[in-house]
Amino acid sequence: MQNDAALGLSDAEVAGFIEDGFVRIDNAFPPTLAAEARTILWRAMGLSPDQPNGWTRPVVRLGVFTDPPFLAAANTPRLHAAYDALVGAGRWSRPGAIGTCPIRFPSPDDPGDAGWHVDMSYGLEDADFMQWRINVLSRGRALLMLLLFSDVGERDAPTRIRLGSHRQIARRLLPYGPTGLTLAELAASGFTDTESCREVVAAGPAGTAYLCHPFLVHAAQPHRGRSPRFLAQPPLLPVGDFRVDLLPSPVQVAIRKACGLPM
Repeated sequence: MQNDAALGLSDAEVAGFIEDGFVRIDNAFPPTLAAEARTILWRAMGLSPDQPNGWTRPVVRLGVFTDPPFLAAANTPRLHAAYDALVGAGRWSRPGAIGTCPIRFPSPDDPGDAGWHVDMSYGLEDADFMQWRINVLSRGRALLMLLLFSDVGERDAPTRIRLGSHRQIARRLLPYGPTGLTLAELAASGFTDTESCREVVAAGPAGTAYLCHPFLVHAAQPHRGRSPRFLAQPPLLPVGDFRVDLLPSPVQVAIRKACGLPM
């Protein structure tokens, strides 16, 4: 099977997603869209790419964006084909907004947000984010997406990923069923059970996308490069709750395989 916009992911890429917890999509969206998105983000921050004296904070977090360049970037035929391959056709909602966007600047300072974690997927109405929840069915989230809106090198604060860590998280969540765990409960051990996982980083040129299993353990890191890093990390939302009458998607296969459940 060829890897192109029409056919989506190859069998090997889907198998790698199940095993490793993510797949990298090169040329997921055009660099021109990334440049247009950066212009919007610079304006939202009130900063300029030509005035580095204004880059005084190691990270600036921006909220949700619905501007056309963001929506076009998340809705290319190439990405839609990949969503179908990983989540299942008809089981995901077309992204209608993009957020959050953590913009990281070169800085010797600790950004204060570089701990290992898993993104929660429901209960987000609680004012205390440590009470947000996640369950073994991945209620409320089909994928975690990392969309690179700038070139990201090894020193440009690429997101750190613990390869295969989604499997340990699936096993930890299984005993709690639909109720799941809060971030506080899940993070109580400091994710020490994933420390043996090999670490990789989400680097690449602008227009690269990393489609990640919702349970993947990941972390930020300080920026030691020269140019600000622009990234969006929106969820891909499911159409509805898990359905037992449908064949399991690769996201679900990864969970079942990790937990020793029937395929």
